Amino acid sequence: MGGFFGVVSKEDCVRELFYGTDYHSHLGTKRGGLAVVNSEGFQRSIHNIENAYFRSKFEPDLANFHGNKGIGVISDYDAQPIIIDSHLGKFAIVTVGKITNIDELRSRAFLKRSFFSEASAGHINPTELAAMLICEETSFEDGIQNVYTSIKGSCSMLILTEKGLYAARDKLGRTPIVIGKRDGAYAVSSETCAFPNLGFDIDKYVGPGEIVFITAESHEQRKAPGDQMQICSFLWVYYGYPASCYEGINVEQVRYRCGSALARKDDVLVDCVSGIPDSGIGHALGYANEKCIPYMRPYVKYTPTWPRSFMPQNQRMRDLVAKMKLIPVRALIEGKRILFCEDSIVRGTQLQDNVQILYDYGVLEVHMRPACPTLIFPCEFLNFSTSRSTLDLAGRKAIKEIEGRDDKFLDEYATAGTTKNSDMIERIRKRLRLSSLKYQEMDDLVAAIGLPKEKLCTHCWDGTGYS
Repeated sequence: MGGFFGVVSKEDCVRELFYGTDYHSHLGTKRGGLAVVNSEGFQRSIHNIENAYFRSKFEPDLANFHGNKGIGVISDYDAQPIIIDSHLGKFAIVTVGKITNIDELRSRAFLKRSFFSEASAGHINPTELAAMLICEETSFEDGIQNVYTSIKGSCSMLILTEKGLYAARDKLGRTPIVIGKRDGAYAVSSETCAFPNLGFDIDKYVGPGEIVFITAESHEQRKAPGDQMQICSFLWVYYGYPASCYEGINVEQVRYRCGSALARKDDVLVDCVSGIPDSGIGHALGYANEKCIPYMRPYVKYTPTWPRSFMPQNQRMRDLVAKMKLIPVRALIEGKRILFCEDSIVRGTQLQDNVQILYDYGVLEVHMRPACPTLIFPCEFLNFSTSRSTLDLAGRKAIKEIEGRDDKFLDEYATAGTTKNSDMIERIRKRLRLSSLKYQEMDDLVAAIGLPKEKLCTHCWDGTGYS
């Protein structure tokens, strides 16, 4: 998914920029980048972080960086920040999102005799495309609006200028932006977990489509937010860091409520409850507390040298990383009936390996409780599971096995309690060798988050949503 961080201060901001950006590393992507502006102009640094941590790659650059305004990004795949010299002035830009009509916009640009200089794996850099759309207009505000109206998908962005920093949230708010404040400085972030240890307090949640201009003294609304919002529900279920809040709603609390909801509709008898690390832990604690069943850790995570399992682009390497970093504890497995909570089941291949190891270590029963409904539709709005085809999704694969094709009766398969939904889940259960498998129901997930369903993007589960 990616995330960004920006800061404007009366003093040098490089320390805050460095650590604030680093607090987005859990989003698990390929590149990191920093840009600052000072009396000498713009400075930029970009590094590949696939096989190293953000801090280790950028620490050597810090001695050469200085300035009181800056932006940083953890990017899904494209090199960022981009620095642009234009009729609007010189600026740096970072984006988070996914542009699905990039080929159409490229053709439109070529008709205007425009060109692109940045490439990511042979493709147009989406951030450069956003910058080009901004520069088609006569002001940053109008340019950002041009991005909103031109693209399909989503795009939130930070724009660093010599005068200050623009923060612009995706027109439907699929990704969050939050402004933090402390004496003499403002920060803007995808994740509020970046604020506390840097001394910032949450000052404002930027609304969908809203544009804010930020200086060290204040922030000013340049475009009011829209009425519609479709923030990604997976932020609370999976992507978000437990200490973060979106729309004023804490991630960890939502996960506790998800686990509690699963427990209230469950009657299975087990010896202990566990969470698949890391994002399954909060859901499992909620389940265990609701049921008054011991929480234990039959799998522990070894993190010092293993990257996040969805970082490597090669699926075999992703599966290897996922297996190697989870270490089974035989004393807590052998002879036990264990219920696991998981954020979701996407493909199921990693989970299948984990379940087999449990049986090898003598487990009696393995029960799985995902905190969200079955994934049936690939994400069209963010870079979630971009390397996976529709048939890679465990739900769609089961539908094809049942129907002979993967695109029949999708509404019925997505509706909890229907015969087709039950048949699909049973196919997944058998493939994973689970003693039982029960997914979270949509109404319970929405209630756990605490926002009206129309303000949430639930496309992955029910195919709804609009661009």
